[in-house]
Amino acid sequence: MSQESLMIPKFFESNDYFIDENVNYFKFGNTYKVYNSEAEQVGVIQQKMSGWHKFLRLLLNKAMFPFTLEVYDMDDNLQVSIRRGWTFWMSKISITDANDEVIGNIKQKFKLFKPTFTISNAAEENIAKITGDWKAWDFKIVNAAETQIGTINKKWGGIMKEFFTRADKYHASIVPEYAEDTNKIAIVSCAITIDMVMKNFK
Repeated sequence: MSQESLMIPKFFESNDYFIDENVNYFKFGNTYKVYNSEAEQVGVIQQKMSGWHKFLRLLLNKAMFPFTLEVYDMDDNLQVSIRRGWTFWMSKISITDANDEVIGNIKQKFKLFKPTFTISNAAEENIAKITGDWKAWDFKIVNAAETQIGTINKKWGGIMKEFFTRADKYHASIVPEYAEDTNKIAIVSCAITIDMVMKNFK
Protein backbone atom coordinates (compact mmCIF):
# COMPACT_ATOMS: atom_id res chain seq x y z
CA MET A 1 0.00 0.00 0.00
CA SER A 2 1.36 3.40 -0.99
CA GLN A 3 1.80 6.33 1.37
CA GLU A 4 -0.85 8.14 -0.63
CA SER A 5 -3.28 5.31 0.07
CA LEU A 6 -2.63 5.57 3.82
CA MET A 7 -3.56 9.27 3.84
CA ILE A 8 -7.09 8.87 2.49
CA PRO A 9 -9.67 10.38 4.90
CA LYS A 10 -11.95 7.87 6.59
CA PHE A 11 -14.96 9.41 4.83
CA PHE A 12 -13.64 8.08 1.50
CA GLU A 13 -12.92 4.56 2.75
CA SER A 14 -16.54 3.60 2.19
CA ASN A 15 -17.79 2.06 -1.05
CA ASP A 16 -21.45 3.06 -0.70
CA TYR A 17 -22.87 6.56 -0.26
CA PHE A 18 -26.56 7.35 0.08
CA ILE A 19 -27.39 11.00 -0.61
CA ASP A 20 -30.43 12.68 0.92
CA GLU A 21 -31.34 16.18 -0.29
CA ASN A 22 -32.61 18.72 2.24
CA VAL A 23 -34.02 21.69 0.35
CA ASN A 24 -33.64 24.99 2.20
CA TYR A 25 -36.26 27.29 0.74
CA PHE A 26 -35.30 30.23 2.95
CA LYS A 27 -31.54 29.77 2.95
CA PHE A 28 -28.89 30.42 0.32
CA GLY A 29 -27.84 26.98 -0.83
CA ASN A 30 -29.06 23.45 -0.25
CA THR A 31 -27.72 20.79 2.07
CA TYR A 32 -27.36 17.08 1.36
CA LYS A 33 -26.88 14.46 4.08
CA VAL A 34 -24.64 11.49 3.34
CA TYR A 35 -25.30 8.02 4.80
CA ASN A 36 -23.53 4.67 4.70
CA SER A 37 -25.13 1.30 3.95
CA GLU A 38 -26.14 0.91 7.63
CA ALA A 39 -28.22 4.11 7.44
CA GLU A 40 -25.70 5.95 9.64
CA GLN A 41 -25.01 9.55 8.67
CA VAL A 42 -21.33 9.93 7.77
CA GLY A 43 -21.24 13.44 6.35
CA VAL A 44 -22.94 16.43 4.83
CA ILE A 45 -22.62 18.34 1.55
CA GLN A 46 -23.24 22.08 1.69
CA GLN A 47 -23.84 24.38 -1.23
CA LYS A 48 -22.40 27.84 -0.62
CA MET A 49 -24.31 30.73 -2.16
CA SER A 50 -24.41 34.42 -1.26
CA GLY A 51 -27.53 36.58 -1.25
CA TRP A 52 -26.56 38.55 -4.35
CA HIS A 53 -25.74 35.31 -6.10
CA LYS A 54 -29.21 33.90 -5.50
CA PHE A 55 -30.82 37.16 -6.60
CA LEU A 56 -28.86 37.28 -9.86
CA ARG A 57 -29.83 33.67 -10.62
CA LEU A 58 -33.38 34.95 -11.03
CA LEU A 59 -32.23 37.28 -13.81
CA LEU A 60 -29.38 35.45 -15.57
CA ASN A 61 -28.71 31.93 -16.84
CA LYS A 62 -27.53 29.98 -13.80
CA ALA A 63 -25.27 27.82 -16.01
CA MET A 64 -22.94 30.86 -16.10
CA PHE A 65 -22.66 31.23 -12.34
CA PRO A 66 -19.88 30.05 -10.02
CA PHE A 67 -20.70 27.55 -7.32
CA THR A 68 -18.99 25.95 -4.35
CA LEU A 69 -19.84 22.59 -2.75
CA GLU A 70 -18.19 21.53 0.48
CA VAL A 71 -18.15 18.00 1.91
CA TYR A 72 -17.80 17.57 5.69
CA ASP A 73 -17.59 14.51 7.92
CA MET A 74 -19.62 14.19 11.14
CA ASP A 75 -16.87 15.90 13.14
CA ASP A 76 -17.31 18.99 10.94
CA ASN A 77 -13.96 18.42 9.24
CA LEU A 78 -13.79 19.63 5.65
CA GLN A 79 -13.09 16.71 3.32
CA VAL A 80 -13.15 18.30 -0.13
CA SER A 81 -14.39 21.40 -1.92
CA ILE A 82 -15.78 21.44 -5.45
CA ARG A 83 -15.67 24.80 -7.17
CA ARG A 84 -16.50 26.34 -10.51
CA GLY A 85 -15.85 29.95 -11.45
CA TRP A 86 -17.82 32.15 -13.83
CA THR A 87 -18.18 30.40 -17.15
CA PHE A 88 -19.71 30.92 -20.56
CA TRP A 89 -18.73 27.71 -22.37
CA MET A 90 -17.22 24.31 -21.53
CA SER A 91 -16.72 24.96 -17.84
CA LYS A 92 -14.12 23.26 -15.67
CA ILE A 93 -14.74 22.28 -12.06
CA SER A 94 -11.91 21.82 -9.57
CA ILE A 95 -11.77 19.41 -6.63
CA THR A 96 -9.55 20.48 -3.73
CA ASP A 97 -8.69 18.72 -0.48
CA ALA A 98 -8.92 20.13 3.06
CA ASN A 99 -5.60 21.95 2.50
CA ASP A 100 -6.98 23.60 -0.66
CA GLU A 101 -4.66 21.53 -2.87
CA VAL A 102 -6.12 20.52 -6.23
CA ILE A 103 -6.58 16.75 -6.43
CA GLY A 104 -8.78 16.57 -9.51
CA ASN A 105 -10.94 18.29 -12.10
CA ILE A 106 -14.33 17.65 -13.64
CA LYS A 107 -15.44 18.55 -17.15
CA GLN A 108 -19.03 18.08 -18.19
CA LYS A 109 -20.87 17.89 -21.47
CA PHE A 110 -24.65 18.01 -21.28
CA LYS A 111 -26.55 16.40 -24.16
CA LEU A 112 -30.28 16.41 -23.44
CA PHE A 113 -30.68 13.72 -20.77
CA LYS A 114 -27.29 12.07 -21.47
CA PRO A 115 -24.66 13.93 -19.41
CA THR A 116 -21.01 12.93 -19.43
CA PHE A 117 -18.53 13.83 -16.69
CA THR A 118 -14.82 13.40 -17.37
CA ILE A 119 -12.67 13.27 -14.22
CA SER A 120 -8.93 13.96 -14.27
CA ASN A 121 -6.28 14.07 -11.56
CA ALA A 122 -4.17 17.08 -10.59
CA ALA A 123 -1.79 16.30 -13.47
CA GLU A 124 -4.70 16.53 -15.94
CA GLU A 125 -4.57 12.77 -16.59
CA ASN A 126 -7.91 11.11 -17.26
CA ILE A 127 -8.86 8.79 -14.39
CA ALA A 128 -12.58 8.17 -14.85
CA LYS A 129 -15.78 9.04 -16.66
CA ILE A 130 -19.39 9.11 -15.52
CA THR A 131 -22.07 8.67 -18.17
CA GLY A 132 -25.72 7.86 -18.04
CA ASP A 133 -29.35 8.77 -18.29
CA TRP A 134 -30.18 11.73 -16.05
CA LYS A 135 -33.95 11.35 -16.55
CA ALA A 136 -33.85 7.71 -15.41
CA TRP A 137 -31.09 8.40 -12.83
CA ASP A 138 -28.93 5.54 -14.02
CA PHE A 139 -25.20 6.30 -14.33
CA LYS A 140 -22.11 4.19 -14.93
CA ILE A 141 -18.62 5.03 -13.65
CA VAL A 142 -15.67 3.70 -15.65
CA ASN A 143 -11.93 4.13 -15.20
CA ALA A 144 -9.44 5.28 -17.85
CA ALA A 145 -9.40 1.76 -19.32
CA GLU A 146 -13.22 1.87 -19.70
CA THR A 147 -13.65 -0.78 -16.98
CA GLN A 148 -16.74 -0.21 -14.87
CA ILE A 149 -15.85 0.70 -11.29
CA GLY A 150 -19.12 2.05 -9.96
CA THR A 151 -22.72 3.17 -10.41
CA ILE A 152 -25.06 5.99 -9.42
CA ASN A 153 -28.80 5.30 -9.27
CA LYS A 154 -31.94 5.27 -7.17
CA LYS A 155 -32.12 1.51 -6.79
CA TRP A 156 -31.34 -0.21 -3.51
CA GLY A 157 -32.87 -2.67 -1.08
CA GLY A 158 -32.74 -3.81 2.52
CA ILE A 159 -32.48 -1.26 5.29
CA MET A 160 -31.79 1.60 2.88
CA LYS A 161 -34.97 0.89 0.91
CA GLU A 162 -36.95 1.38 4.11
CA PHE A 163 -34.92 4.40 5.19
CA PHE A 164 -35.24 6.36 1.94
CA THR A 165 -38.82 6.91 0.85
CA ARG A 166 -38.67 9.92 -1.47
CA ALA A 167 -37.60 9.93 -5.11
CA ASP A 168 -34.93 12.64 -4.74
CA LYS A 169 -32.47 10.32 -3.00
CA TYR A 170 -29.67 8.53 -4.81
CA HIS A 171 -26.96 5.96 -4.22
CA ALA A 172 -23.32 6.18 -5.41
CA SER A 173 -21.32 2.96 -5.26
CA ILE A 174 -17.65 2.16 -5.99
CA VAL A 175 -16.42 -1.42 -6.35
CA PRO A 176 -14.44 -2.55 -3.26
CA GLU A 177 -11.47 -3.53 -5.44
CA TYR A 178 -10.82 0.07 -6.51
CA ALA A 179 -7.65 1.49 -4.91
CA GLU A 180 -8.11 3.93 -2.04
CA ASP A 181 -6.04 6.94 -3.08
CA THR A 182 -6.55 10.49 -4.27
CA ASN A 183 -8.10 9.19 -7.51
CA LYS A 184 -10.86 7.55 -5.49
CA ILE A 185 -11.38 10.79 -3.54
CA ALA A 186 -11.87 12.73 -6.79
CA ILE A 187 -14.21 10.12 -8.28
CA VAL A 188 -16.34 9.77 -5.14
CA SER A 189 -16.49 13.56 -4.77
CA CYS A 190 -17.93 13.87 -8.26
CA ALA A 191 -20.32 10.94 -7.78
CA ILE A 192 -21.86 12.12 -4.51
CA THR A 193 -22.33 15.73 -5.71
CA ILE A 194 -23.60 14.84 -9.19
CA ASP A 195 -27.12 16.12 -8.49
CA MET A 196 -25.89 19.56 -7.44
CA VAL A 197 -23.39 19.79 -10.27
CA MET A 198 -26.03 18.99 -12.87
CA LYS A 199 -28.51 21.46 -11.41
CA ASN A 200 -25.96 24.22 -12.02
CA PHE A 201 -25.90 23.37 -15.72
CA LYS A 202 -29.66 23.39 -16.25
